[in-house]
Amino acid sequence: MAIAWDRVREDLAAAKLRDPAARSGLEIALLYPGLHAVWSHRAMHWLWNRRARFLARAGSQLTRWLTGIEIHPGATIGRRFFIDHGMGVVIGETAEVGDDVMLYHGVTLGGRTRDAGKRHPTLEDGVVVGSGAKILGPITIGAGSAVGANAVVTRDAPPDSVLVGVPAKARPRRAGEDTRALLTAPEYYI
Repeated sequence: MAIAWDRVREDLAAAKLRDPAARSGLEIALLYPGLHAVWSHRAMHWLWNRRARFLARAGSQLTRWLTGIEIHPGATIGRRFFIDHGMGVVIGETAEVGDDVMLYHGVTLGGRTRDAGKRHPTLEDGVVVGSGAKILGPITIGAGSAVGANAVVTRDAPPDSVLVGVPAKARPRRAGEDTRALLTAPEYYI
């Protein structure tokens, strides 16, 4: 039980660190649907891994209805994962999300095939994905990368990449480069 509370405190601290509008832990805990979706996912993922798949899917659908965020209970989510705003976020069954990852609203971690097996992306530690971006297929986005708003990513990207465009092209992150504008500024929208 202590471990669960430690994770909740860690999630609240991560949200406060990443969202300049966050005022208090209480506000975050009660009013941030991205955190509610992540907390629900943990319970549904636990059920999924214990073969209570119908209950896990039913719970994830209820969470989707309440938050506007769909995380399949089979997806693997790391620590300190934060979804800012969140409406319209979709994370597929075989997606893997590392630690300290942040998604903005409208992001899809989706598939490109109906074949069985790994069909959704892997986001390594520290990846940030801008509003409306689509990351599709069994690809890997390397640690520390930034995906720009409305980018469509269908190919692997090495660590510390910046991905923008349709289709997205990866380039190395420049030393000291501030990529926050890629994530939210209208001039980067496609």
